[in-house]
Amino acid sequence: MHLFKGLLHKKGAASAADKQPGGSAAAVSKANGASTSSHTTTSAVNKGRPVVPTQEGRSLDALHSIPVHKLRAQAAATEALTVPESYPHFTPFVENKKQYDEMYKRSIEDPNGFWGDIAKEFHWEKQWDEEHISYNFDVRKGPIHVEYFKGGLTNICYNALDRHVAAGHGDRVCFLWEGNDLDQDRKMTYGEVLEEVCQLANYLRSQGVQKGDAVSIYMPMVCELPIAMLACARIGAVHSVVFGGFSAEALAGRMEDCKAKVLITASGVMRGNKKIDLKAIADSAHTMAAKSGHTVPRVVVYENERAGGRAACSFTEGRDVWYAEAIAEQAKTCEVEWVEAEHPLFLLYTSGSTGKPKGVVHCTGGYMVYAHTTTKYVFNMQPGDTYWCTADCGWITGHTYLTYGPLLVGASQVVFEGVPTYPGPDRCWRVVDKYAVKQFYTAPTAIRSLMRAGDLYVKEHLRDSLRILGSVGEPINPEAWRWYHDIVGDGRCPIVDTWWQTETGGHMITPLPNAWAQKPGSATYPFFGVVPVLVDEKGNEVKGEGEGYLCIKQAWPATLRTVYGDHERYETNYFKPFPGYYFSGDGARRDKDGYIWITGRVDDVINVSGHRIGTAEVESALVAHAKCAEAAVVGYEHPIKGQGIYAYVTLMEGVEPTEDIRRELINTVRGIIGAFAAPDVIHWAPGLPKTRSGKIMRRVLRKIAAKQEDELGDVSTLADPHVVEQLVALRGH
Repeated sequence: MHLFKGLLHKKGAASAADKQPGGSAAAVSKANGASTSSHTTTSAVNKGRPVVPTQEGRSLDALHSIPVHKLRAQAAATEALTVPESYPHFTPFVENKKQYDEMYKRSIEDPNGFWGDIAKEFHWEKQWDEEHISYNFDVRKGPIHVEYFKGGLTNICYNALDRHVAAGHGDRVCFLWEGNDLDQDRKMTYGEVLEEVCQLANYLRSQGVQKGDAVSIYMPMVCELPIAMLACARIGAVHSVVFGGFSAEALAGRMEDCKAKVLITASGVMRGNKKIDLKAIADSAHTMAAKSGHTVPRVVVYENERAGGRAACSFTEGRDVWYAEAIAEQAKTCEVEWVEAEHPLFLLYTSGSTGKPKGVVHCTGGYMVYAHTTTKYVFNMQPGDTYWCTADCGWITGHTYLTYGPLLVGASQVVFEGVPTYPGPDRCWRVVDKYAVKQFYTAPTAIRSLMRAGDLYVKEHLRDSLRILGSVGEPINPEAWRWYHDIVGDGRCPIVDTWWQTETGGHMITPLPNAWAQKPGSATYPFFGVVPVLVDEKGNEVKGEGEGYLCIKQAWPATLRTVYGDHERYETNYFKPFPGYYFSGDGARRDKDGYIWITGRVDDVINVSGHRIGTAEVESALVAHAKCAEAAVVGYEHPIKGQGIYAYVTLMEGVEPTEDIRRELINTVRGIIGAFAAPDVIHWAPGLPKTRSGKIMRRVLRKIAAKQEDELGDVSTLADPHVVEQLVALRGH
């Protein structure tokens, strides 16, 4: 029986993983110990209170000796927009707010026509019905379901590759692979990628993989990773990409849950100076899955010679096959499997509060149209543009804005195997110049890390090809936003600060380049077809200026369709909290201009003496201090307040922690937010526990703050597990 047969509700039928990343000519240079910016900016997460302005020519000691009441007065002086309203070096698809308003209005009032017109840009083997959209977001009215392009047949691989080759663009560069080391690179055209996709698709079919079957992928960032995803899509198989930093146990659980027919992996990978034996991890996972009742019959191994070749790689005869040998005898053409618009395209597992990961299901037709449309408009992307998204394909960003969106547009894109700071902090800007990258999309964590290293590493490279800068994964604090805009972009590149999630499939709230003025740290306005609302605890909509729980009022094309094998969990997590709405799990506020500011996860709100304080807003205030490179805030049990504020602080390179700095940090928070938000504990942190994608693992921080490190659980997915030992050792210092 196929994996997805009968999975969805008859009428159409995880953790929220992904949020986000537009400035004056003045530049912020925190890493160099001073700032030349005299502007004030509004934090994405500080309930509208401006970030403390730094002042030209003033020393850090002088700045932080200013009395708190003066800091507050300076901070409250202005909430003006401090970035250009337009950037003259390109013509955007949406030229102004009026054009956006007209398009947005139609997308909400006539979604059938709006999305139907866009879908005509693609090849459909069978046209969809005229009234092709149906959905129910209200659990009180029956099962939750979403359907777009009802009656249509298509294939996303055909539209991402064959369509361009057939149009005469087979020689256009598709992938620009950049390896871990500086001397490692490779180029593949659309024609070459299509041939290899067909070879792998033919091999999978030869192994009995059929429409609806699952294929697990556990690989480094080599071209063969998106190729494997496209090969699955070509034959209607459902890919489940597992990030190459996950443990054997995590991989085993995912393979067992989706009943994978094939595992595609690699011999190993180098991340900086560190070698990771992916095949050994995959072998352990295979054994664990078998003990749980599911044996993956075939393992395809890509030989990554840079991380140890065949001689150093374990190999099980009869089960394992080398990737190159598997595809060598296969034809370079492969018949396309035309699938229904609602046919599942992929499973992507996200962390769940219960401990069991959720298998978020995205379908083909709606996801394809939405991935293309958001990529085109948000990045102002034209066919042939050179684009770089630093995300791994193990995350939703690598699915939508690496494997699918850019290829549907016809762009050339960088596939990066390395890490942004290896062999030096200038690696990103080397790559930007090497390939003349136009659109650059990365996470705030990476931005802050590069900012901490200093401006010199940026300025020694031209970066004159850059046109758009994007941020994704979490709210970006205004200080990092401004550095990104002023230093990396030289004040000439708009920033698209995108809010979205694994579950949403694509951008939901985001600036559109040049269409309206930006506010540093705000995701601004909703994308086409998205109706965000703020609700209070009783589910009442908050109108106008205000804050509340961020929900979505109507379905959009890339809405998640279910949680694999557990539709009840899907309804309980996302639709039961506020019937009639999709609940994002995030908090947000809307300012007087209608701009939306993400305040962070609702479960990251600390209740201090009756004050509900978003951890993100405290973090943003701490990072406003010129000596603070990064901060992470959690709540902990407080004998008087109920909950207290526990702040982990990483200082700028070369700055040693002192009691004076501790007091300055606390006073900075008091000045920006108020005394009620002042941290109770400042915990010096040389590093923070992050996954290899850059996400901070906050449950680890909570356990350390609560002195429950014996309950940490699995920390194998951390980029550097030794950080945990450091933090425990430094507790109380």
